[in-house]
Amino acid sequence: MSASGTAVEAEGAGGAEGSRTAPPGGRKPVSSVLWAVLVPALLLLGAALGQWMTWAGVVVALATIAVAACVIGGSWHRAGAAALVSFAGFALMLFAGPAAYEAYMKTAGEPVDAVVTQVVDRDQRRGPDMSCTVRELVGERTTYEVSQQENCFGQARPGDRVEIRKDPLGLLHPRLPDSPDQRNTTQITLAITAALTLLVAGGTLYGGLRRRG
Repeated sequence: MSASGTAVEAEGAGGAEGSRTAPPGGRKPVSSVLWAVLVPALLLLGAALGQWMTWAGVVVALATIAVAACVIGGSWHRAGAAALVSFAGFALMLFAGPAAYEAYMKTAGEPVDAVVTQVVDRDQRRGPDMSCTVRELVGERTTYEVSQQENCFGQARPGDRVEIRKDPLGLLHPRLPDSPDQRNTTQITLAITAALTLLVAGGTLYGGLRRRG
Protein backbone atom coordinates (compact mmCIF):
# COMPACT_ATOMS: atom_id res chain seq x y z
CA MET A 1 0.00 0.00 0.00
CA SER A 2 1.34 3.45 -0.89
CA ALA A 3 2.09 6.15 1.65
CA SER A 4 -0.81 8.27 0.38
CA GLY A 5 -3.18 5.35 0.78
CA THR A 6 -1.97 4.79 4.31
CA ALA A 7 -2.52 8.47 5.12
CA VAL A 8 -6.01 8.43 3.70
CA GLU A 9 -6.83 5.28 5.66
CA ALA A 10 -5.48 6.83 8.85
CA GLU A 11 -7.52 9.95 8.28
CA GLY A 12 -10.60 7.84 7.69
CA ALA A 13 -10.01 5.91 10.89
CA GLY A 14 -9.48 9.15 12.82
CA GLY A 15 -12.65 10.62 11.35
CA ALA A 16 -14.62 7.52 12.24
CA GLU A 17 -13.24 7.61 15.77
CA GLY A 18 -14.09 11.30 16.07
CA SER A 19 -17.61 10.63 14.87
CA ARG A 20 -17.97 7.88 17.47
CA THR A 21 -16.76 10.09 20.35
CA ALA A 22 -18.65 13.22 19.35
CA PRO A 23 -22.16 12.20 20.47
CA PRO A 24 -21.22 11.60 24.15
CA GLY A 25 -19.74 15.08 24.34
CA GLY A 26 -22.89 16.49 22.80
CA ARG A 27 -25.05 14.69 25.35
CA LYS A 28 -23.04 16.01 28.28
CA PRO A 29 -24.92 19.33 28.69
CA VAL A 30 -28.31 17.61 28.37
CA SER A 31 -27.56 14.96 30.99
CA SER A 32 -25.98 17.56 33.28
CA VAL A 33 -29.09 19.74 33.16
CA LEU A 34 -31.31 16.72 33.81
CA TRP A 35 -29.29 15.78 36.89
CA ALA A 36 -29.25 19.42 38.04
CA VAL A 37 -33.06 19.45 37.93
CA LEU A 38 -33.66 15.94 39.25
CA VAL A 39 -31.42 16.08 42.36
CA PRO A 40 -32.90 19.22 44.00
CA ALA A 41 -36.41 18.19 42.92
CA LEU A 42 -36.10 14.85 44.72
CA LEU A 43 -34.63 16.53 47.79
CA LEU A 44 -37.55 18.96 47.93
CA LEU A 45 -39.97 16.05 47.48
CA GLY A 46 -38.31 14.14 50.32
CA ALA A 47 -38.38 17.16 52.61
CA ALA A 48 -42.06 17.80 51.92
CA LEU A 49 -42.91 14.10 52.28
CA GLY A 50 -41.08 14.04 55.62
CA GLN A 51 -43.65 16.43 57.08
CA TRP A 52 -46.25 13.70 56.61
CA MET A 53 -44.21 10.49 56.99
CA THR A 54 -40.81 11.26 58.48
CA TRP A 55 -39.20 7.93 57.61
CA ALA A 56 -40.28 8.09 53.96
CA GLY A 57 -38.95 11.61 53.53
CA VAL A 58 -35.63 10.70 55.12
CA VAL A 59 -35.25 7.64 52.88
CA VAL A 60 -35.94 9.65 49.71
CA ALA A 61 -33.60 12.49 50.68
CA LEU A 62 -30.72 10.31 51.86
CA ALA A 63 -30.98 8.05 48.81
CA THR A 64 -30.90 11.11 46.55
CA ILE A 65 -27.81 12.52 48.26
CA ALA A 66 -26.05 9.14 48.14
CA VAL A 67 -26.73 8.62 44.43
CA ALA A 68 -25.76 12.19 43.58
CA ALA A 69 -22.49 11.88 45.50
CA CYS A 70 -21.63 8.60 43.75
CA VAL A 71 -22.39 9.99 40.30
CA ILE A 72 -20.66 13.36 40.76
CA GLY A 73 -17.71 12.13 42.77
CA GLY A 74 -17.33 8.62 41.36
CA SER A 75 -18.50 8.63 37.74
CA TRP A 76 -17.74 12.27 36.97
CA HIS A 77 -14.61 12.47 39.17
CA ARG A 78 -15.55 15.83 40.71
CA ALA A 79 -15.01 15.34 44.43
CA GLY A 80 -15.36 19.02 45.28
CA ALA A 81 -18.71 19.32 43.55
CA ALA A 82 -19.87 16.08 45.18
CA ALA A 83 -18.99 17.40 48.65
CA LEU A 84 -20.75 20.70 47.94
CA VAL A 85 -23.93 18.98 46.75
CA SER A 86 -23.89 16.60 49.72
CA PHE A 87 -23.53 19.32 52.38
CA ALA A 88 -26.00 21.64 50.65
CA GLY A 89 -28.40 18.71 50.25
CA PHE A 90 -28.36 17.94 53.98
CA ALA A 91 -28.95 21.62 54.76
CA LEU A 92 -31.78 21.72 52.24
CA MET A 93 -33.46 18.81 54.04
CA LEU A 94 -33.52 20.85 57.25
CA PHE A 95 -35.03 23.99 55.76
CA ALA A 96 -37.21 22.77 52.89
CA GLY A 97 -39.55 20.68 55.06
CA PRO A 98 -40.52 23.47 57.48
CA ALA A 99 -40.72 25.93 54.60
CA ALA A 100 -43.14 23.72 52.67
CA TYR A 101 -45.23 23.04 55.78
CA GLU A 102 -45.46 26.69 56.80
CA ALA A 103 -46.25 27.93 53.30
CA TYR A 104 -48.88 25.23 52.78
CA MET A 105 -50.62 25.73 56.10
CA LYS A 106 -50.64 29.53 55.83
CA THR A 107 -52.10 29.48 52.32
CA ALA A 108 -54.33 26.37 52.28
CA GLY A 109 -54.90 25.72 55.98
CA GLU A 110 -58.41 26.16 57.36
CA PRO A 111 -58.60 28.65 60.28
CA VAL A 112 -60.27 27.17 63.37
CA ASP A 113 -60.77 28.75 66.80
CA ALA A 114 -59.16 26.75 69.58
CA VAL A 115 -57.95 27.05 73.16
CA VAL A 116 -54.58 26.00 74.54
CA THR A 117 -55.10 23.56 77.40
CA GLN A 118 -51.50 22.54 78.20
CA VAL A 119 -47.92 23.57 77.41
CA VAL A 120 -45.04 21.36 78.55
CA ASP A 121 -41.33 20.97 77.92
CA ARG A 122 -40.91 17.22 77.50
CA ASP A 123 -37.14 17.07 77.91
CA GLN A 124 -35.18 20.04 79.20
CA ARG A 125 -31.88 18.15 79.43
CA ARG A 126 -31.22 18.39 75.67
CA GLY A 127 -32.74 21.82 75.18
CA PRO A 128 -36.34 22.96 74.74
CA ASP A 129 -38.73 20.33 73.39
CA MET A 130 -42.09 22.03 73.65
CA SER A 131 -45.45 20.32 73.29
CA CYS A 132 -48.79 22.13 73.20
CA THR A 133 -52.25 20.63 73.63
CA VAL A 134 -55.04 22.54 71.90
CA ARG A 135 -58.78 21.88 71.71
CA GLU A 136 -61.17 23.13 69.08
CA LEU A 137 -63.90 25.47 70.26
CA VAL A 138 -66.26 24.59 67.42
CA GLY A 139 -67.42 21.48 65.62
CA GLU A 140 -66.33 18.20 67.18
CA ARG A 141 -64.02 19.98 69.64
CA THR A 142 -61.14 17.73 68.68
CA THR A 143 -58.01 17.87 70.82
CA TYR A 144 -54.56 17.96 69.22
CA GLU A 145 -51.05 17.65 70.60
CA VAL A 146 -48.61 19.67 68.52
CA SER A 147 -44.84 20.00 68.78
CA GLN A 148 -42.25 22.57 67.82
CA GLN A 149 -42.58 21.34 64.27
CA GLU A 150 -46.12 22.76 64.34
CA ASN A 151 -44.88 26.06 65.83
CA CYS A 152 -45.24 25.30 69.53
CA PHE A 153 -42.45 27.39 71.06
CA GLY A 154 -44.12 28.54 74.25
CA GLN A 155 -45.66 31.66 72.71
CA ALA A 156 -49.10 30.50 73.88
CA ARG A 157 -50.08 29.80 77.49
CA PRO A 158 -52.77 27.48 78.88
CA GLY A 159 -56.12 29.19 78.56
CA ASP A 160 -55.14 31.33 75.57
CA ARG A 161 -57.53 31.35 72.66
CA VAL A 162 -55.76 30.94 69.33
CA GLU A 163 -56.63 30.45 65.70
CA ILE A 164 -55.00 27.27 64.47
CA ARG A 165 -54.62 26.22 60.85
CA LYS A 166 -55.91 22.75 59.94
CA ASP A 167 -54.83 20.72 56.94
CA PRO A 168 -57.89 20.40 54.66
CA LEU A 169 -56.59 16.97 53.59
CA GLY A 170 -56.22 15.81 57.18
CA LEU A 171 -52.64 14.58 56.64
CA LEU A 172 -50.72 17.09 58.75
CA HIS A 173 -51.09 18.29 62.33
CA PRO A 174 -52.59 21.74 62.87
CA ARG A 175 -50.23 24.70 63.12
CA LEU A 176 -50.25 27.27 65.89
CA PRO A 177 -50.19 30.95 64.89
CA ASP A 178 -46.99 32.96 64.85
CA SER A 179 -46.05 35.22 67.72
CA PRO A 180 -45.31 38.92 67.01
CA ASP A 181 -41.57 38.21 66.71
CA GLN A 182 -42.16 35.45 64.11
CA ARG A 183 -43.65 37.59 61.39
CA ASN A 184 -40.88 37.08 58.84
CA THR A 185 -39.74 33.56 59.74
CA THR A 186 -41.59 31.91 56.85
CA GLN A 187 -40.13 34.32 54.31
CA ILE A 188 -36.63 33.79 55.70
CA THR A 189 -37.03 30.01 55.62
CA LEU A 190 -38.29 30.12 52.05
CA ALA A 191 -35.39 32.35 51.00
CA ILE A 192 -32.84 29.99 52.54
CA THR A 193 -34.56 27.03 50.88
CA ALA A 194 -34.41 28.75 47.48
CA ALA A 195 -30.72 29.60 47.92
CA LEU A 196 -29.83 26.03 48.92
CA THR A 197 -31.86 24.64 46.00
CA LEU A 198 -29.90 26.81 43.58
CA LEU A 199 -26.64 25.76 45.25
CA VAL A 200 -27.45 22.06 44.85
CA ALA A 201 -28.52 22.56 41.24
CA GLY A 202 -25.46 24.67 40.45
CA GLY A 203 -23.04 22.21 42.03
CA THR A 204 -24.60 19.31 40.15
CA LEU A 205 -24.56 21.21 36.85
CA TYR A 206 -20.91 22.23 37.32
CA GLY A 207 -19.87 18.67 38.13
CA GLY A 208 -21.67 17.37 35.05
CA LEU A 209 -20.29 19.94 32.65
CA ARG A 210 -16.73 19.59 33.97
CA ARG A 211 -16.81 15.82 34.34
CA ARG A 212 -13.64 13.86 33.63
CA GLY A 213 -13.09 10.36 32.36
